[in-house]
Amino acid sequence: MARSLWKGAISFGLVHIPVEMFPATSEHALDLTMLDRRDFSPVGFKRYNKGNDQEVGWDDIVKGYEYSEGEYVVLSDEDLRAANPEKTGAIDIVCFVDAGAVPLLHYDTPYYLAPAKGGDKVYALLRETLRKTDKIGIATVVIRVKQHLAALLCVDDTIVLQTLRYPDEIRATDDLHIPAASARSAAVTDKEVSMAMALVEGMSQAWTPAQYHDSYREDVLALVDKKVKARQTRTITAPDTTARPAPSSNVVDLVALLQQSLGKKSGGEKAATPARASKAVPGKIAAPARKSAARRAPAASKPSTRRKAAAA
Repeated sequence: MARSLWKGAISFGLVHIPVEMFPATSEHALDLTMLDRRDFSPVGFKRYNKGNDQEVGWDDIVKGYEYSEGEYVVLSDEDLRAANPEKTGAIDIVCFVDAGAVPLLHYDTPYYLAPAKGGDKVYALLRETLRKTDKIGIATVVIRVKQHLAALLCVDDTIVLQTLRYPDEIRATDDLHIPAASARSAAVTDKEVSMAMALVEGMSQAWTPAQYHDSYREDVLALVDKKVKARQTRTITAPDTTARPAPSSNVVDLVALLQQSLGKKSGGEKAATPARASKAVPGKIAAPARKSAARRAPAASKPSTRRKAAAA
């Protein structure tokens, strides 16, 4: 069972729901170790004292807030919790809004909430209330040393706390070149829209997340496996820069692209069945052809040598 990273309670009105918070996601990034190309020794990082260049152990590290240049106030974990125990131990629901009212751009990190001892009934009460009203709770919560805005929502039978980005954390698009709907350079015809809609309809299917996976990571691990078997364990290879893509024109024939996507011929003949559609198996996604058929990851993954960076 996963270890909870936060314990406290959900509160709204006079309702008090003891809960524990658990991570809802896990990262599976490629764990590449930095090596010294001269002898292939792993490159490490040291925590050092910037005043005397001496290495500092974890036991000698404390956290401090610089209130003036070169002047610090030391804050322990106990100090941070004691500063406002009500904030650090509660998920305070401030209001309820329609489930679709919060733009996706504001959503950040999800966490599972599970009822703590004695909290089953009130947990279920909030869950069913959110579900039947089609609302989400907007709340504040302190995780570690930051107060987050958050949304409480139902995913099946679990209440999920989704941290939200504050409005000032969302960058404006003023500096981006975004074509206006009325711009001549971005004008699209009814025919182009209709064909694009037909393409979308032909590619539509039920959302089945289990079908998707990190194919790039799998290919890299297959390449690693191939090199291990070939005993190329100390070879540094540089990317091939000889083949460069031909420069493309800025003029795009949308109709031609859409016709190709829909499997139509330019002569106006009857639309053919979209590529691979007749052979597609319901619930399956055709995987693109790959140069290497090897799909197995190495027998044993190399442990990471990276260390945590200490907070100044």
